[in-house]
Amino acid sequence: MISCNEDRLHSEKHDIEVDDKCSETRSSLTGTCPDGGLRAWSVVLGSLLVQFSCSGYVCSYGVFQDYYTRVYMTNYSASAISWIGSVAPFLMLMMGLLSGRLYDRGYCMILLYSGALIVSLALFMLSFTKPNQYYLAFICQGLGLGLGGGMIYIPSQAVVSQYFDKRQPMALAIVLSGVSFGAILTPIMINNLLETANLSFATSTRIHAGLTTVALILACVLIRPRLPPPNMHVNLFACLKKLSKDRLYTITIGVFLFFGLGLFFPIFFLQLAATTHGLSNEFAFYSLVILNGCACAGSFICAFVSQKIRADYLTIYSAIGCSVVCFAFAAVGSATSVVLIGVVYGVSYGILISILTPLASLVNDEPKELGFRLGIAYAFAGVAELAGPPIMGALLTGYHWWRPALFAGMAMLACTACVIRVAFILRGRNSA
Repeated sequence: MISCNEDRLHSEKHDIEVDDKCSETRSSLTGTCPDGGLRAWSVVLGSLLVQFSCSGYVCSYGVFQDYYTRVYMTNYSASAISWIGSVAPFLMLMMGLLSGRLYDRGYCMILLYSGALIVSLALFMLSFTKPNQYYLAFICQGLGLGLGGGMIYIPSQAVVSQYFDKRQPMALAIVLSGVSFGAILTPIMINNLLETANLSFATSTRIHAGLTTVALILACVLIRPRLPPPNMHVNLFACLKKLSKDRLYTITIGVFLFFGLGLFFPIFFLQLAATTHGLSNEFAFYSLVILNGCACAGSFICAFVSQKIRADYLTIYSAIGCSVVCFAFAAVGSATSVVLIGVVYGVSYGILISILTPLASLVNDEPKELGFRLGIAYAFAGVAELAGPPIMGALLTGYHWWRPALFAGMAMLACTACVIRVAFILRGRNSA
């Protein structure tokens, strides 16, 4: 009799332990995020290194645009050369449709390892490009970097949301400051290796590829998902149908679209503008450093201000700043004007790229669909980023700077209008 009671008590104790474990599992899936701690900040650092290696390289393409146009690919127009720089971000963001979906299914680490390997190989292969060998530069710097970077761009941001809740905008802003760090270091490194040290293009690109590889290896070590994949997978077609009827999300797509259309004008063409207006090569080389240094400052400003100002309002302020600078680019000519454009656009663009993911999270009401929704939004931005630089390069015929300046300024103005509409809808929902 005692044995039976003991068995029953043991069974009840075991059931309680199982229930506790199930409760803990559910809590880990739906409960509050750590919002800090060594593990969480390690993931932030790893994600920052991904942005440093991929997006930072893409945003520093202006140094290659200038070098290819003047020295290395003189048989090709500025518009043709800009296709190399625009294909990479296009693929990087379009791949978000696939990588976001795979991330939601639990393939974060496979995406990270595969993407890091492809990016490293692509940058090392770029070093084999000979003068006017456009196709190889296009394959390595456009297709290879875009595909590899696209596998890790969305997952490296989405995984941060598993560790942060209230401090998520700050954490994501810190992650995206890696874009600015990469865009600061790459122009300094490439310009000094090519022009100051007089190294060959092959040697210079191999040195930079080595640095990128080290950063990506560290990212692979530091990034780890906190949550297991959900048991219920998102129905793709049902999700698309639902999103098409979500007016707030549709307008947010417009924000990403117009943002991508005008984003790269100063980034791709500021150094070329400084050179063609007769400014010294040394000053022209550092024009992108000024811009991206201020973008880094903008990212850190966003990290701290986002705790007090909502994401949609921050997006409005930064988009207005970008629009004004794009219009003002038509009057560039002196060293002072180049510095002013670099500073104002850098800060505005740094805030803007840091706040777009929190903006998409703000309008998202389905956490299990976050990766997929981010992928769709950034895919639209990718299409725009593919079209924007070649259009602006074609408008630059004869170096008439007001034409691409008007195009980019209007795109950023449309981005601002979409964000204002998003803010009005959100305010209406909150007051209801």
